[in-house]
Amino acid sequence: MIRSMTGFGRYEAVKDKMKITVEMKAVNHRYLDISIKIPKKLSHFESAIRTILKEYVQRGKVDVFVTYEDFSQTDCCLHYNEAIAAEYLAYLRRMAETFQLSDDITVSTLARFPDVFTMEEQESDETELKEVLEEAVRGASELFVDSRIREGENLKKDLTGKLDEMLANVCFIEEHSPQIIGQYHEKLKAKVRELLADKQLDEGRIAAEVTIYADKICVDEETVRLRSHIEAVKKELLKGGSIGRKLDFIAQEMNREANTILSKANDLAVSDTGIELKTSIEKVREQIQNIE
Repeated sequence: MIRSMTGFGRYEAVKDKMKITVEMKAVNHRYLDISIKIPKKLSHFESAIRTILKEYVQRGKVDVFVTYEDFSQTDCCLHYNEAIAAEYLAYLRRMAETFQLSDDITVSTLARFPDVFTMEEQESDETELKEVLEEAVRGASELFVDSRIREGENLKKDLTGKLDEMLANVCFIEEHSPQIIGQYHEKLKAKVRELLADKQLDEGRIAAEVTIYADKICVDEETVRLRSHIEAVKKELLKGGSIGRKLDFIAQEMNREANTILSKANDLAVSDTGIELKTSIEKVREQIQNIE
């Protein structure tokens, strides 16, 4: 199976009173580029997330969004810092004595000072947290890969159709090229007769001129290589896997052969077919950019 580089996956993992949601989406990229947005509480798991993702993805710009929800009522607790309260109280009494002020300190006054009371988040079970996070990451990754495979199958079908069109154009050029040489032969003979009037034609000289002309416009090597490249792409599509880079290289070679055919074309029909061939190759190259 081939995979598209575009894809989407979303998975929610719930356990007891926590829920972790992982959402993934990707677009084309020459290499693997992973960007992760994750809550601070889970940030120390980022490296582990990247390791898991590399099991599922080889190429593409992948954006990963992680959200964490804790539904428990005991995730935070109030902490009283008696030492700081005592220090505040000692300084306040010293101030009252130094400046001869009335000592009107109350509990509510002291409680309002910074750090006397603080809210502290209770530590979560790291093992449980990691298990839920891994479930969410793997679940999203599997759905993400499924969407890439579905899109990849559509790409495969579209590419196969375009390759068949290219093969038809190659067949036309192969069949039409000998006719061009024959037509040139007859035109050359007619022109020589016109110039020489009733004089005898030098068939050897005409054959030599036709041979030179045939060498200049011969595209046999190019069409043979194009056929080979088309079959190679079809073979890779059947084999599947991470084939995007290889197909891109083959498409470049196909484009080079098509350019050579166009440069040699000395016939309107062959030239038009060569242009159609180049157009099909460009479409194939665009689609190949989407393959992992």
